[in-house]
Amino acid sequence: YSSIKDIADKVGFSGGGGVIMDVHTGEIIALTSYPEFSSQVMSDKTDKNLVTKYLTDKNTPFLDRVIDGQYIPGSIVKPFVALAALKENIIDPTTNIVGTAYISIKNQYDPTKETIFRDWKAHGLVNMRRAIAVSSDVYFYEVGGGYKDQKGLGITKLDQYFRLFGFGKKIESSFFTGASGAVPNPDWKAKTFNGEPWRLGDTYLTAIGQYAFQVTPIQVVRAVASLANSGAILRPTIVKTDQGEVESQVDMPESNFRIIREGMRMGALEGTGTSLNVPYVKVATKSGTAELGVTTENVNSWMTGFFPYDNPKYAFAVVMERGSRHNLIGAGAAMRELLDWMSVNTPEYFK
Repeated sequence: YSSIKDIADKVGFSGGGGVIMDVHTGEIIALTSYPEFSSQVMSDKTDKNLVTKYLTDKNTPFLDRVIDGQYIPGSIVKPFVALAALKENIIDPTTNIVGTAYISIKNQYDPTKETIFRDWKAHGLVNMRRAIAVSSDVYFYEVGGGYKDQKGLGITKLDQYFRLFGFGKKIESSFFTGASGAVPNPDWKAKTFNGEPWRLGDTYLTAIGQYAFQVTPIQVVRAVASLANSGAILRPTIVKTDQGEVESQVDMPESNFRIIREGMRMGALEGTGTSLNVPYVKVATKSGTAELGVTTENVNSWMTGFFPYDNPKYAFAVVMERGSRHNLIGAGAAMRELLDWMSVNTPEYFK
């Protein structure tokens, strides 16, 4: 909580949430949401002014951001797209795609014009591991929706695999049942936008966790835990246990999960997660910067991953809510503060 609050106060995020989960048992060892409220004040029922302030605070202190906060995920969904591409034989993991600054497709309303889909930077040649590490949008546009000679998964397969990892549906557990989030698909779009058809550009944006995609941090940490444990979707619990309850098992070869984990480790070493390249524990990461609104001046900042890399024990998900896109620090900085604190005070979690 202190780490998230510190970063929010420093650079102007409106809130944030974080959660850490045991990747073998589903035990939630840490969960926090900022800003919070005093439960004692609510029980005492004497400080009406403070209660009124809580109720009118635009930063919603009563919202449990981990369980009920719904956020655009951005690039943190890319490892799951990569897994789907491996399972469906869309692309060999060693195949390079030229990571240009953008791709373009013909505008269906005016064939003389093109519709541009931009990357956050030009990455050069990227294979699957490096695409995860540097978070190449162009790579995932192409394997998600297809482009020129590169076959894509298509929205039906994307929707199928996202739901396989628990996105777009509630967690059926008495303590952690919250918001369901949303995975955009053609049926959703037709119902929401008065029959509008699904377009290729919608598939591209869904493949990088944008458009109308929404997730909760508890969904995210459970999905990331499944990357670390090779496909077990666990029921999250607050009960300490030696054996977790597996809700479902994602049927994929161990080698596929290993490729994803290697890409995430590369992300910490030389990619978008280098803020967590620490000397006291090996961390694997996937960051995300999800653009908000029409102007995209505000973003949600994500950092997800697991540790220790060689023998995964804990998955984590941190979201910093609604800050300036020009911030140079975000969820990664909050998680780094926590890891530094743990290295001094609770190093047993790194063994």
